[in-house]
Amino acid sequence: MEAQITQQARRTNGNDGLMTKQTFPVLEMTCAACAVSVESMLTNTPGVLGAAVNYANQSATVEYDPKVIDQQGLQQAIRSIGYDFILDTVDPQAVQAEAQQRQYASLKKRTLWAGLLSVPVVILGMFFMDAPYANYVMMALSAPVVFWLGRSYFVNAWKQARHVKANMDTLVALSTGIAFLFSTFNTLNPDFWHRRGLHPHVYFEAAAVVIAFISLGKLLEEKAKSNTSSALKKLMGLQPKTVRIINGNEEQDIPIAQVRVGQVIAVRPGEKIPVDGVVESGTSFVDESMISGEPVPVEKRVGESVFAGTINQKGAFRFTAQKVGGDTILAQIIRMVQEAQGSKAPVQKLVDKIAGIFVPVVIGIAILTFAIWMLVGGDNGFTHALLTSVTVLVIACPCALGLATPTAIMVGVGKGADNNILIKDAESLELGYKVNAIILDKTGTITEGKPTVTDLTWVTKPVNESTLPQVLFALESQSEHPLAEAVVARLRTEGVSGLRLDGFESLTGRGVTGCYDGQTYLIGNRRLLAERGLANQQAKLHGLVSRWQDEAKTVVYFADEQQILATIAIADPVKQTSREAIHTLKTRGITVYMMTGDNRQTAEAVAKAVGISDFRAEALPADKAALVQELQAKGKVVAMVGDGINDSQALAQADVSIAMGRGSDIAMDVAKMTLITSDLNSVPKALYLSRRTVQTIRQNLFWAFIYNLIGIPIAAGVLYPINGFLLNPMIAGAAMALSSVSVVSNSLRLRSTKL
Repeated sequence: MEAQITQQARRTNGNDGLMTKQTFPVLEMTCAACAVSVESMLTNTPGVLGAAVNYANQSATVEYDPKVIDQQGLQQAIRSIGYDFILDTVDPQAVQAEAQQRQYASLKKRTLWAGLLSVPVVILGMFFMDAPYANYVMMALSAPVVFWLGRSYFVNAWKQARHVKANMDTLVALSTGIAFLFSTFNTLNPDFWHRRGLHPHVYFEAAAVVIAFISLGKLLEEKAKSNTSSALKKLMGLQPKTVRIINGNEEQDIPIAQVRVGQVIAVRPGEKIPVDGVVESGTSFVDESMISGEPVPVEKRVGESVFAGTINQKGAFRFTAQKVGGDTILAQIIRMVQEAQGSKAPVQKLVDKIAGIFVPVVIGIAILTFAIWMLVGGDNGFTHALLTSVTVLVIACPCALGLATPTAIMVGVGKGADNNILIKDAESLELGYKVNAIILDKTGTITEGKPTVTDLTWVTKPVNESTLPQVLFALESQSEHPLAEAVVARLRTEGVSGLRLDGFESLTGRGVTGCYDGQTYLIGNRRLLAERGLANQQAKLHGLVSRWQDEAKTVVYFADEQQILATIAIADPVKQTSREAIHTLKTRGITVYMMTGDNRQTAEAVAKAVGISDFRAEALPADKAALVQELQAKGKVVAMVGDGINDSQALAQADVSIAMGRGSDIAMDVAKMTLITSDLNSVPKALYLSRRTVQTIRQNLFWAFIYNLIGIPIAAGVLYPINGFLLNPMIAGAAMALSSVSVVSNSLRLRSTKL
């Protein structure tokens, strides 16, 4: 798919140049400290404004000045420390997936051979250490394990050292290398120790088994990490690889990357629709549940829109491509999920700082351990010093810390996508569980957002019965309000068409005005009538209007400068799931507010129907944002749910902003979460998902910290004075490998959470 490397250009404060922001797949990262190294290298590269590297999904988001440094320059910078970028702009994820599969296959093979060669070394070292030539056999078997099958640890450690950096590879290379070299010296020069009255111990089995266990741990970790992005893979799998275009009178299959806007595409029964477009010929029913969340197939006729990733049912049709590549709705959803999975939760910033200093601190602890044992260890001081310092290097695990947050975020974002909840960034996912006040817009959020005109009453009989309805049609056809669409639809069924207005103005939160033939006309609410001095005429209609409002209908007025010409009642039915969703939110201790620009009577009727006691009517966009600020000033964590342009100001102000997916583009652009379904139950689901994700992050961090806080002192030998226990480096290697796997496995439990 095109444009899977996300890119945007924008001007930044204090910089007259055009900054480019791109997300690149990264290769060769093996631990959280690797991500810190890549991020540090990029951040300190001239021309780079900022960089964020995510270890869990192996990506780097870089903001840079293309006039100073290009993509190749960025790639060269991280290649110098042993990593690589994928710069393929057609389908970099496929390139990354292929590279990861090769790496996984190679790691699997190395792990298998390391295990096979380590078994006889362990048997000899544990049970037949005094057998003739046992040390030489162990040295011969462990050498290929350490320096061939484990060569990547040494290569990467050297590349890091050249830039005065360190990562997990540094710990593995130091521990296994020292153990092997010490054992080799003792094998070749045993008399050195014999002359001093000491036995020359060897640790070939520790060096070999540590490589085997850590390789096994990395293998399991890679397997588990691949499962954390299953939701993203499922989304990518919705788009077919080839497209059947109409070329003259013939059908031709071409790769999807070659599709261009305007081409006619044929879709057969059961096939996935490849790009967005408009039906040109034929009819069918299409399963659009991946976009709308609604299970009922939608009928498609000539002139209707179809979307990439949706599935054609029984019919066949042809359509004209309108949006291709990265412009399709499916591509935008995939991009949003990718960016969210790659974003960092606030807590991750602290973890990154810890991971960045973790390896140097562990090396310092290992050196300190060695020094203490040399001072207090007596005759076996050197042996114990070497054993404990090697064990400290082996057991320390920055990966568990580094994986704790991003794996939970990746699974949480993926779980949301599976449930029609698109999350823009990790911060909103982390903050959602704290929400204790939520503001709901009425139209399109609590109600269906599909208003229909139930009554149109002419108060003043038109002198020209055709002109005034045409003026009304022209005014409403230029308005962006959903109620205007209902009026236009009603007039169209009556055969009314528009005319050309001399002027038009939209009055936010009140209505619209326009001029025709020297006369000013307006359509809007009673606030607009009051502004134009027509409130007294509105009072004459109180009985009729009050009855409509008691029926939860919205009333709008059509008038000229002197009098009200018509009143219109518009009904927008409440969604079937709204009351249930609001009840769920209230049972969780969340205070629910409703805000609407509608009149008080209609707002009250809707609020009563769904169980909301606190509502605000006749609210302008600024009023909605003001309520958010008012609640925030009281210490509330506020979520705003809306779908229109008039909600965007409040959405931007809220702590957690949620847009209904059928709303306006600006609302979805501002919001941190988008619900691609009309079901309001997705709101409590999104907040519950936030709670479960944060719980998982806390569990992961707790066990990662506890593992290192307990493991490192035991490895250093704190129990030896108490009970004579020293941890074997082989056991330390197994524990280190399992710590990362346990963190990822705990994150994967989120996938089974019932929302």
